[in-house]
Parts: sequence; structure tokens; C-alpha cells
Amino acid sequence: QVELVESGGGSVPAGGSLRLSCQASGLTTELYCMGWFRQVPGKEREKVATIDDGGSTTYADSVKGRFTISQDYPKNTLYLQMDNLTPDDTAMYYCTTMRVCQLAPNFWGQGTQVTVAA
Repeated sequence: QVELVESGGGSVPAGGSLRLSCQASGLTTELYCMGWFRQVPGKEREKVATIDDGGSTTYADSVKGRFTISQDYPKNTLYLQMDNLTPDDTAMYYCTTMRVCQLAPNFWGQGTQVTVAA
């Protein structure tokens, strides 16, 4: 059973930084894609960033140049470094796995809240 546990969310002022972590367990293969999604109540879920087993990354246009996704394979940990945060980044952030990055996630974490004050 795959389990994804996020941490690192919180409240910061605009311009601040946060680093989200996702501890994964139960993964049976390294051939997968991992990513971060975010959702604000009443809005569609947004794919923020992905990283595949080869280390290739993708980012939503809204976060390019400010967010960095990375992965520590031995520790099965996924990270999202978020810099120069704005109030528009306020959302629940979810760690996910996908068989390939273009497909919908097959596993989700419980989410961690990020709140950016103006």
C-alpha cells in the first residue's frame, strides 16, 4: 500500500519561502513520476510540478522560476521548494504519484496547507 505524507506547510508573508516534503512508503518500483498538486476551495485542482524517474521536471507557468521540485531517492522523499510566495499560492498542496507524468495521479497524500498573507 502506497502512503504519502506531506509536511512543511504553514503561513508566511508575501515574498517568503516554504519547503514542502513528502515521505513516500510502499513504492514497489522506481519507475514512476511524482508531483505536487494544489487546490483552492471552489477552484479546479492545479498541477504544480512533476519529476520523473529520470529527473526531468515540469512546472506550471504560474510557478516557473519560483518553485523547485526535487527528489531524494534513497529516502523516498519528494520536496517542493517555494520561493517568492504570493497570496495566489495559498492552497492545499498534495503530494502525488503517477505511472507517467502525463497521466492522472494514482495515489494522493492528505495535503498540507500553505497560506501566504498579503
